[in-house]
Amino acid sequence: MKDMTAIKTANAPAAFGPFSQGVKTDTLVFATGQLPLDPATGEVVSDDVQEQTRQVMNNLKAILAEAGCSMDRVVKATVFITSMDDFTKMNEVYAEFFSGTFPARSCIEVSGLAKGAKVEVEAIALLP
Repeated sequence: MKDMTAIKTANAPAAFGPFSQGVKTDTLVFATGQLPLDPATGEVVSDDVQEQTRQVMNNLKAILAEAGCSMDRVVKATVFITSMDDFTKMNEVYAEFFSGTFPARSCIEVSGLAKGAKVEVEAIALLP
């Protein structure tokens, strides 16, 4: 591995702790778990899981774009969700962001997420 570079974009929420929005290596992009935060306000966009999922995925898309990558290069995603009752609704929106081969994925129900979010997604992508 040559180098590790932090990814920073105003088009996704700023990191609010000791972490980067993402990290780029010579071949991979590691996008930090994204919450459904509006990049301008830092607040959760809605209480609706589908609106939250859409914001999360748009945040991931912005981080990948800043790294010179795109959603079709995602090889692994991990979804954290506070209720499996929301799984189908989350999945409907998640699927809109991919075409062709879907990435490998895990979905884990958790007892809580930062800022009271219902969903968080992190991703690993291959650079072109």
